Amino acid sequence: MTNLLKSSVAALALVTVASAAAADGKVVVYHWFEYMPQELVDKFTADTGIEVVMDTYDSNEAMLASLKAGGMGTYDVSVPGDYMVKIMASAGMLDTIAEGELANKGSISAEWADPSFDPGRQHSVPYQWGSTSFAVNRDVFVGDINNTDILFNPPAELQGKINVLDSQGEVMAMAALHMGIPQCTSDRDQLKALNAMLLSAKESWVSFNSDTAKEVLVSGDAAAGMIYDGFSAKARAEGANVEYAFPTQGYIAWMDNVVLLKDAPNRENALKFMDFLLVPENAGVCVILCPGAFS
Repeated sequence: MTNLLKSSVAALALVTVASAAAADGKVVVYHWFEYMPQELVDKFTADTGIEVVMDTYDSNEAMLASLKAGGMGTYDVSVPGDYMVKIMASAGMLDTIAEGELANKGSISAEWADPSFDPGRQHSVPYQWGSTSFAVNRDVFVGDINNTDILFNPPAELQGKINVLDSQGEVMAMAALHMGIPQCTSDRDQLKALNAMLLSAKESWVSFNSDTAKEVLVSGDAAAGMIYDGFSAKARAEGANVEYAFPTQGYIAWMDNVVLLKDAPNRENALKFMDFLLVPENAGVCVILCPGAFS
C-alpha cells in the first residue's frame, strides 16, 4: 500500500511537472489576420522550442474590446497600431519591459526607438509600418484613382462595387481627409457634415470587411476597396489587375507594434518572442513574405 501510494504521488508529480512544462513551452499571440508568415513562426519554434499559439482580429478596436471583455491574462502579446499602444498603456493593459530584458533592443533604428506613443519603448517593439488607402481594378476603371472621390463619390463604373474596411477608425480618418477637416474634430457642424457624407457614400458600397479585403478584389466581387498596401501587393501577386492609390487629399500611415500585455501567462516566452522579432534576419522575413508592408 505504501509503495502504491508512493507510486501514485510520483505519477501525480510527473503529471504536474509535465503540465507546467507544456505551459512554459508556449507563447500566446493575438495578431492581425494573415499578418505573420508561417515560416517565421516555424523558425521561432525551431530556434527556441516554444510553441506559438495564434489568435487573430481584424481591427485595433476589435482587439481592444476583446481584451477588455476578458482577454487579459489569456494572451502574452498583441500587435496594436501606434495610437492604440498609447490607449492601452493609459488603460493599464501593458506590462513594462525592464532595461536589459530584450537583448536585441539595440537593433531598433533610432527613428523608431523613442516614439511619441511609447516613449523609450517601455511596452513595445516595432513590427511593421505601411499605409492604408484603396485599390482599384484597372479592368473596370481606367481613370485617375488618386482622389478620395473613388470611395466617397465614386464614378458610375465603381458604384455598388466598393468594399470598405470594417474598421471605424480608418474609415473615419479617410473620410476626414476627403472633407479636409481635422481627424479628431469636435466641431458639431463638421461632424454632422461628415455623417451626412458617409451615409450618402454608403449607397455605393457593396460590403464592409477587413478579413477579405484582398479576396474580394482578387475574385472580382469588388472593383475597388479600402486596403492595406501589403494586401494590395498580394492581390496583384494573385493575378488581380489592381492599382494602389495615393490620393492627393492624403492617406493613412501607420506603425504596428508588438506589445507585452499585463498579466501575460508566459511572460518569459513573450520576451523571447519579441527579442526574436528584433533580429534583422527575422524582420527581413516579413519584408519578403509580406510585400508592400514597408512601402
